[in-house]
Amino acid sequence: MISQHLDKNNLHHAYLIEGVRDEIIPEIFKFLEDLGVKTANNPDFYYMSFDSFKIDDAHNLKSIQYEKSFSLGKKIILISANNFLLEAQNTLLKIFEEPIENTHFFLIVPNKNILLKTLLSRFYLIQIKSNLLVEELKYAEKFILMPLKNRLDFIKELLVEEENEDEEDSSIQIQSTRAKALRFLNALEFSLQNKIVINFSGLTLPGIPVRTHTVQNSLQLCFAHIFKIREFINQPGSSVKNLMESIALKIPNF
Repeated sequence: MISQHLDKNNLHHAYLIEGVRDEIIPEIFKFLEDLGVKTANNPDFYYMSFDSFKIDDAHNLKSIQYEKSFSLGKKIILISANNFLLEAQNTLLKIFEEPIENTHFFLIVPNKNILLKTLLSRFYLIQIKSNLLVEELKYAEKFILMPLKNRLDFIKELLVEEENEDEEDSSIQIQSTRAKALRFLNALEFSLQNKIVINFSGLTLPGIPVRTHTVQNSLQLCFAHIFKIREFINQPGSSVKNLMESIALKIPNF
């Protein structure tokens, strides 16, 4: 789907891609490989993933932008982030208003509204409809509003395969359990992102008074935790159940 929005012969200086990171990144990598840009062992290709993009990250990005290309070809900078701090966005404004030839940026965000409108205007916007199942999104919305005990019960049911493994197919079932957990994390992150956008815009959730600062801070901590869990969940020997239960503890009460 990404390739439909990109012209190999006329790449824009900066793309902002709104959607689910785990679905978009493989497509970007494939597009770049088709373009002739190596995504491995290439000093002119940068991929950076953040929970929260900070001012130091923006300064580092500025330095990378002005470095000379090793191959004298295209320099590609791919960034995914859940959030961009205000100070970092102000620095990015300068970066994206002064394009450098043959340097191209791809930024992946779960929701374009986390960016200042002035920064948003610097990008070619691509909005990708998520492949997440409607049912998973519905469960994620319900999960967010559940009391803690119900959340823990939900996790147990979600990962029931982990408790019913036979020795023969244990590795297959573990992989299936991990994949199921990651899909639910994607749905959960997507739903929580909508919550934080609503709070930042000062709107009220249906029937629920907004406790602006408390909710925003708690959600930011929750995003950071999801970011870590996604990294740990595929490590050999990790307990998917324990990791997912920690998510249930971190989500604020609405």
